[in-house]
Formats: sequence, C-alpha cells, structure tokens
Amino acid sequence: MRFFITLRMALRALSRNTMRSILTALGIIIGVAAVIVMVSLGNGTKTQVQAAIASLGDNLVLIFPGNQGQGGGVRSGFGGATTLTVADADAIISSFQHGDSDKENTVGAISPYVTGRGQILANGLNWGTQVYGVSPDFPLIRSWRVAEGVFFDDAEVVSTAKVAVVGKTIIDNLFPDSDTASVIGQSIRIFGQGGGGGTPFRIIGVMASKGFSGNQDQDDVIFIPYTSHMKRISRRTSLSQIYVQAKNEDSVAKAKSDISDLLTQRHNGTVDFSVQDQADITAARTASTEAMTYLLGAIAGVSLFVGGIGIMNIMLVSVTERTREIGIRLAVGAHGSDVLMQFLIEAIVLSSLGGLIGVVLGIVGSILLGNYKGWPVEPSTPAMAIAVAFSAAVGVFFGFYPARKAAQLDPIDALRYE
Repeated sequence: MRFFITLRMALRALSRNTMRSILTALGIIIGVAAVIVMVSLGNGTKTQVQAAIASLGDNLVLIFPGNQGQGGGVRSGFGGATTLTVADADAIISSFQHGDSDKENTVGAISPYVTGRGQILANGLNWGTQVYGVSPDFPLIRSWRVAEGVFFDDAEVVSTAKVAVVGKTIIDNLFPDSDTASVIGQSIRIFGQGGGGGTPFRIIGVMASKGFSGNQDQDDVIFIPYTSHMKRISRRTSLSQIYVQAKNEDSVAKAKSDISDLLTQRHNGTVDFSVQDQADITAARTASTEAMTYLLGAIAGVSLFVGGIGIMNIMLVSVTERTREIGIRLAVGAHGSDVLMQFLIEAIVLSSLGGLIGVVLGIVGSILLGNYKGWPVEPSTPAMAIAVAFSAAVGVFFGFYPARKAAQLDPIDALRYE
C-alpha cells in the first residue's frame, strides 16, 4: 500500500510539469529510437546477404582468384587477380568427373564463370546488363531451370557459338511487345567492355523468373558460353570464378580440400586462389555488416547515456525546487526511504516511458525507411526489450543520486529553505 501511495505522488509530481517531463525524457526517446532503427537496418542487411548467398544454389563451393590474406580480405581485391584459367577449370573437371572415382562421388557439377557489364542492342532498343559466361552445368548448380527454349550445350561451348539465354527482365526491356516464347530465335547485339563488342547473338532460351534478391534483380542477366564471352566479348584470358557443386552437404568439406590441393599443385605450390563454401562467404559478407550494426548501435547508445545525464540534471533541479515540500513530508512523519522511493520512481517512470515511446518511434522509422528508401529493415524484438530495460536501468542509475540527496535532507533546514 505504501508503495502505491508513493507511486501516485510521483506521477502527480510529474504531471504538474508535463512539458519539462517530456523534454527530460526526450534524450531517452531519441536514443532508444535510434538504437531500434540502426539494429533493424543491420538485421535487414544481414538477412538480405544471407538470402543472396542461399539463392546461389545448394552445396556450393566457389573458387576465387587471389589469395585470402590472414586479415580476412582478398589481397588483390575481388576480381582483381588473374590467377584462375580455363586450364584450371578443365583440370578440376578431369580430376573430379573423369578421374579418381573417390572424387567423382564428391563433386556433381562444375562451371567456369566469367562476368562483365555489357550494353545490349535489339529491336531498336538498348539495355545495360550483366553478361555472364558459363558452362552448361550452370543451371544445375544454381537450381535454375529454363522456362522457354534450351540452354546451350558442350558443343556450343567448344565452338564459341554466338548463342544466349536471357532473363525475363531482358525480354521486358528489349522486346516489350513480345511474349517469352516468341523471342526464341531473335537476335541481340552485345557490346562488351573488354575491347570486343557489337557481336550478334541468337536467343535460344529464357530462364525462369527468380525475382529480386534484396535489391538485385536476378532476372536482369544474359548467359552465354564462357568461351564466347572470353573470345568475343571481354577478350580476357582468365576466369572471374569457378563454380563447383558438391554432391551433398557432407561432401562440401572434402571437395574444398581436394580442390585446394589440386590447384596448389597446379600453381607450383603458390596459393594464389581462395576456395570457399556458402558458410565461408556468408560469414565474410556479414562480418562487416555485424560490425557496422554494433558500431551504429553503440553510437545510438550514447544518446541513452546523454539522456540519463539529462534525467539526473532535471531531478537535481527538482529536488532543489521542492525542498520545502520534502521538508514538510519529513516533518509530518514520512521516512527518508519514502522520499528516496518517490524521486527514484519519478526517474524510472521518465526513462521507461521514454523507452516505450522510443521503441514505437523506432519501429515507425524503420518501416518508413523500408517503404520510402527501399532499405532492408528487420526490427528485432530482443533489441526492443533490451532498449527498454536499459532505459529503465538508466533511470535507476542516474535517478539514485538525486533521490538519495532528497532523502538525506534535514527537515528543519528544508522548512527554512526559500
């Protein structure tokens, strides 16, 4: 009963100075809202990265050019090295698909991979997109079926055939008045950035629509034989990557080890490449995202600390203003613990209410950023609970000193205070 009486008196005291109470809680409100928004952005970006990696296919092993340094970064920069060749891919194919029977049970599909931007001209229209050079195994590796027509075969890879399989977005932008089936056999001209370009390719297939992964349109692609890409478009002699699909999840680790041993031997003991599976790629790409989330959350947390200082400052002012009131309460029989509890409750109410309002504003802010900026956001319930709990703790921590100061006032001195 005593606690509820003290609580009622604390709420009444806060309501007498509504504007000051709101301004006092503003620091907590802003701090909590900032924490919620920053954590939501970080979680959304992390989920987006994980979804993008998962969309690459199952049991995937990727071979990158350039050595993986001890610091976790590729020393030459992604795509900056030229240490992977078609001969490396052929050696992997020979060893894992036509060689050791033990290795044949490890790897299911292999595809050299070359990429580069290209300007596409067709039907009097042009479109800039990503042009990928791959092998016939690529759709199997990516679990990506052909909706219309066919994918190119090994014979067309050997002959550097001028054939292309396109995504739905290419059709929508270059053949807006045509349906998917009617573009089969149509010609497109690809202008590359590697010195080649202006080469006509015949559309032989259209990939099934995959939609967006994060902010990337997966249907805005053109696939051509990797030999055609290297000789007719990019004029390069090295591969961007090599895609390998292990036969099952249990084979991924062995595939990585065997591939690494094979390439190290081929490169005369020099490890100028990096072999990673999906877990490695996910960890590497989310590490920076998590670090940024923690950094932004810490910066936002400073606002909570500053808000707590504001609460302590205002509560000290309140103690000074209400010295005579405190003296009267003590004179008529109130205990010091009652006074301490009243001021402590006022501080906790201010900080907790500010925390709850901050959570609401943080959720609204996250939704607005997601809707109007297109940024990936994913509000975190644990982050909300921690933010509210932390704001209440701030009230206890910064409210205790003013409350203790009020409780220790001498009743006689307090009644004389002007």
